[in-house]
Amino acid sequence: PPQVSFTLELEFSCSILLDHAEVMLQATSDSTEATPEDNVVKLSVPIRYEPDLFLSSNTNLHRYEVHPLGTFTHSSGPEFTTMVKVQNFGCYPVQNVTLHMALPALGHRQATILSVTHVLADNATCVLQPPPEGTQVVPVPPEDLLHMER
Repeated sequence: PPQVSFTLELEFSCSILLDHAEVMLQATSDSTEATPEDNVVKLSVPIRYEPDLFLSSNTNLHRYEVHPLGTFTHSSGPEFTTMVKVQNFGCYPVQNVTLHMALPALGHRQATILSVTHVLADNATCVLQPPPEGTQVVPVPPEDLLHMER
């Protein structure tokens, strides 16, 4: 029997959010059929809206020299602020967004080169926690710390 394939492209309004779409397809012809009842099919398709999230960050300290060869001091370096922003540019609401950030924290000989002093959260809940049990934190190799952009 002959077959026809096609693609349906549906556009949905931002003002009315649906959880499913119903489509009815019917095939007709000028011929006489013995079983015309199987020429109609109804489909119910679940709808999932694609989020349009934008992640940005900026910091007030753009360059800081970290000595690579074990000459770290025990005193704290300069404090700097990094702001991370998650924006929804789509017209559909987004719920239960979780953002995981892993901060580079170890330098040569396991020296700590970055630590979080405090967190200011606006319209979000932030939780500071150590890496999960068994996670290996790989130190930044000295050759990477020697690189400086001019």
